[in-house]
Amino acid sequence: MTANLAERLLKHYVDNFRRLPWRAAPGSPAPDPYRVWLSEVMLQQTTVAAVMPKFERFIARWPTIAALASAKDEDILSEWAGLGYYARARNLIACAREVARRGGFPTSAAELRLLPGLGDYTAAAIAAIAFGERVAAVDTNVARVIARLHAIAAPTAAQLRELTLAMTPAGRPGDFAQAMMDLGATICRPKVPLCDQCPLASDCAAYALGSPDSFPAAKPKRVRPHRHGIAYWIERSGHVWLVRRPAKGLLGGMAALPGPEWSDGPPTPGPGALGAVRHVFTHFALTLHIDRAAEPLGDGWWQPLDRLADAGLPTLYRRAAEIALSAYDETRAAA
Repeated sequence: MTANLAERLLKHYVDNFRRLPWRAAPGSPAPDPYRVWLSEVMLQQTTVAAVMPKFERFIARWPTIAALASAKDEDILSEWAGLGYYARARNLIACAREVARRGGFPTSAAELRLLPGLGDYTAAAIAAIAFGERVAAVDTNVARVIARLHAIAAPTAAQLRELTLAMTPAGRPGDFAQAMMDLGATICRPKVPLCDQCPLASDCAAYALGSPDSFPAAKPKRVRPHRHGIAYWIERSGHVWLVRRPAKGLLGGMAALPGPEWSDGPPTPGPGALGAVRHVFTHFALTLHIDRAAEPLGDGWWQPLDRLADAGLPTLYRRAAEIALSAYDETRAAA
């Protein structure tokens, strides 16, 4: 059955594959491992739509792994701004330099797994797509497909890898891995799956039960704690004062508005309060209060306001800057 499933899926993939800038067409020579690696790191917990323009900018600016490895940290972090999960950017830098030191990417999932920032899935995806290794690349989309095919409510990681590998053909593991990703992303969706369009529906246990969207079972939602912070807007002669966050920790190494460490309790609003922005991180929600200040705080630089977009502010601080600028515009208009 597994061989027949793979054959049907690959035929469907040939006719319906997503044309993405980091991919090679089905049956074509394998893509550059640098492009595969870069896309897979960017796609971790981030949508294809958000990644595509960033990927194109990275490739245009640093067309090879050697070029990326020799770039300045702050330049890479600035280009990464907006993709979120900034620990990925720091691992990206470390991994690029390690690969450049080695003279190229290792070709097996086991060796790739040893590089900075590469987990089981990312290593397997690069090995399958770029180097043709028959290995199970199981991301969230693939896990959902496998859970539904076998009607497993709470599959373990080992089960998912074993069942995926059993389906993976020896001859085209890269195309198969991408076909499974596409199937989960476009047809076997979390809600309202398009089972009538699925090439595997006739063998899908969840579909036979009449409840495909109940597999895998939903995980209980976590209650995120709520924290607070202050960001100071310090403007002078058409410039704003920016700092760089500590290299380690949340938003490490990113450009930011200055302010104290975040805390559990809300701060007392200052006389120059401009507004607040709420942002949800993986483990907690944050309300960042924006307040005026007169003098520069910490080590930083004056960023021209007309070039603020070039500073590489992460989404949290970009939104805070937008609120501050809007408040200033309103004040000036009323004057």
